[in-house]
Amino acid sequence: MKNILAAILIMFPALSLAGIAPAELDGLAADAQEQVVEWRRWLHQNPELGNREVNTSAYIAQALREMGLEPRTGIAHTGVVAVIQGGKPGPMVALRADIDALPVKEQTGLPFASQAKGEYRGQEVDVMHACGHDAHTSMLLGAARVLTAVQDELQGSVMLIFQPAEEGAPAGEEGGAELMLKEGIWDETLPAAVFGIHVGIGAGESRVVATPGPAMAASDRFEIRVKGRQTHGAMPWNGVDPIVTAAQIVLGLQTIASRQVDVTLAPSIVSIGRIEGGVRNNVIPEAVEMEGTIRTFDPAMRESIHERIEQTARHIAAAAGAEIEFELELGYPALINDPELYEQMLPTLQRVTDVARGKPHTTAEDFAYFAMATPGLYVNLANGPVGGDPRFAAPNHSPEFDMYEPNLEIGVRVFAHLVVDYLQGRTGSE
Repeated sequence: MKNILAAILIMFPALSLAGIAPAELDGLAADAQEQVVEWRRWLHQNPELGNREVNTSAYIAQALREMGLEPRTGIAHTGVVAVIQGGKPGPMVALRADIDALPVKEQTGLPFASQAKGEYRGQEVDVMHACGHDAHTSMLLGAARVLTAVQDELQGSVMLIFQPAEEGAPAGEEGGAELMLKEGIWDETLPAAVFGIHVGIGAGESRVVATPGPAMAASDRFEIRVKGRQTHGAMPWNGVDPIVTAAQIVLGLQTIASRQVDVTLAPSIVSIGRIEGGVRNNVIPEAVEMEGTIRTFDPAMRESIHERIEQTARHIAAAAGAEIEFELELGYPALINDPELYEQMLPTLQRVTDVARGKPHTTAEDFAYFAMATPGLYVNLANGPVGGDPRFAAPNHSPEFDMYEPNLEIGVRVFAHLVVDYLQGRTGSE
């Protein structure tokens, strides 16, 4: 009988009676918390912009080497990848954290506040981890510490992805998740699933929010140049007014989301964020430039809106005797959480902490590229204690943004439990 049972466990390792106990992961995460905070504070004090995270990359690689791992560096400029090879056969899963900061001057007053400088669009700027990427990176390092401690019992392997340039690569450069995939980090082995965490976005009172299906929007940029004919402001009939035409285009574009696409299918947003034209009160200028953003969740709707923006602007301009030049720059695709993976891992999340079902968020994330290549689940982690604290009320990208450090331990536990439960084929309630 013992021989038969042993043979079954060899054939089906997910049925192993031993496995890695959830309580063991929780204890390891608690033990790692002090180190995770130390990592987070160093990263916060030493931020770097996208594709320039040289010191950040070196710091991460050294921390991984101290765990006995062999990181690969220089991927997509400054990315770092390492693999924890489990002691038992099984699939590979991936965990991802972004490592870049923003051109923001910090105003938190923290003793470890950033004083860093960087170059952005040819100018020297202050640099800050204003979106929580320091927290993401330290939580992934914490998860690496936990998972290496149980490495011999892992039924598969774990790829740790420290990704640069999530906030966008410098002008004229490639970067981020798309470039990491282009450079082949998954060419040898495609992970069976990929997991990620973002702090401070849409979590509310719940510690974790998870959204099945469309979770974050596609983000595209467009520019329209309205070309009229310059004339005296007192005699507008002698020219073609691009300012009035541009105003009509702005209003016309608002009918796309409200009148031209199926609002019951998925939400969409068309916003103008910049409009420039003219130099003097009594001169009607020759041209007006406007720039805007498009946010969508459905790929077909995304393409349709692109066409409708150009069509709407061109026809309105033609009716006024003007012309337009239209430029579209594709950004990140929509981040789609795999519905089956969501259902599979929801019990795990619920075992770790309290979880709320989220709704689509109109910010964008290039984790979307990873989730397009393999089933992905990207969750949001609360920033601040239950009941709130005004010190942690500042939104992401604010100069006052700070991370509620006790929640770092929750993030480490989420990463570790997702990996172990997925590899062991265990449901979260076990």
